Amino acid sequence: MGGVSTSLSDLPIRDQLRGRSPYGAPQASVAIALNVNENTHPVPQEVADDILDAIAVALREINRYPDREFVALREAFADYLGHGLTGENMWAANGSNEVLQHILQAFAGAGRTVFGFAPTYSMYPLLASGTGAEWIAGERGHDFTLTPEFAAAQVAEADPDVILLCSPNNPTGTPLPLDVIEAVYDATRGVVIVDEAYGEFAPRDQRSALTLLGDRPRLAVSRTMSKAFAFAGARVGYLAADPAFVDALRLVRLPYHLSALTQAAALGALRHADTMLAMVDDIITQRDRIGATLSALGYEPYESWANFVLFGGVADPAATWRALLERGVLVRDVGLPGTLRVTAGTEEETTTFLDQLASIDSQP
Repeated sequence: MGGVSTSLSDLPIRDQLRGRSPYGAPQASVAIALNVNENTHPVPQEVADDILDAIAVALREINRYPDREFVALREAFADYLGHGLTGENMWAANGSNEVLQHILQAFAGAGRTVFGFAPTYSMYPLLASGTGAEWIAGERGHDFTLTPEFAAAQVAEADPDVILLCSPNNPTGTPLPLDVIEAVYDATRGVVIVDEAYGEFAPRDQRSALTLLGDRPRLAVSRTMSKAFAFAGARVGYLAADPAFVDALRLVRLPYHLSALTQAAALGALRHADTMLAMVDDIITQRDRIGATLSALGYEPYESWANFVLFGGVADPAATWRALLERGVLVRDVGLPGTLRVTAGTEEETTTFLDQLASIDSQP
């Protein structure tokens, strides 16, 4: 396009967005990509076939708008989660990021504040600024943990409109005890969102924040199909909350925001929940294997209830990251001093990562 070249700084964007960078992770064509916490297992063929059949049926009426309220999908999510939830408790959007965006559009915005305990998911401050709200970063302990007293005191002092709690936390994998969530809820007048994007990777004997929803109308629990369901490319996120909370999100969503093809694909995957979730156990095995081997190599892996491991003791994260990339393995430098983060992939991918990391360590 001809004419005078224009830079972003020349455009009349909001002052709150000036100098900011969009969310993103390095993208590279490598044999082993373990940098963005995807489920690297392929969708089983029988599940893929059923999803394709469902999409084919939806295509017959693609000239019509989809079900604006995606009733069947909401009921399917409620059945999957259990805990006495119904379709009226459910909401969904194009990835859990859009679910969170809906929440901030409804409850945050200009003149309001959004609070989270740093370090945490890097999209939170971006979503806050995108809706005109101010981001407030709280603090964690030296090992990234939180106690009820420490968390509640910070929330009470900040008095935010929205609190985002990542459970387990990204990028650290740190578990979030339910008593912390309860303490935060009791300490605030605002809405509390528990982001359980990695909830399926927690120990089976641990309770989800879903069990806290009963008498807490300002609490919502967000989930995604990207991780446990190997559905990152489909972009399907959802939440559970009080029906009145869900009604608030209807006020800000775009018309027909969830396409008929997306709804069909998600319903197809949910019909095979047991098959899709069978790979979770294998991912947990590889995650724990990574932690044990990293310790043996002299690194300092942090406890993780997610599908990734953050590990410290990295003398030069940038150099180690580059050395792994040269060996065909892509991991993530999340910016925490002396650390790198790696996704738990298949057994073969995990073996390659550990072997290549060990080969770097063995070089003079």
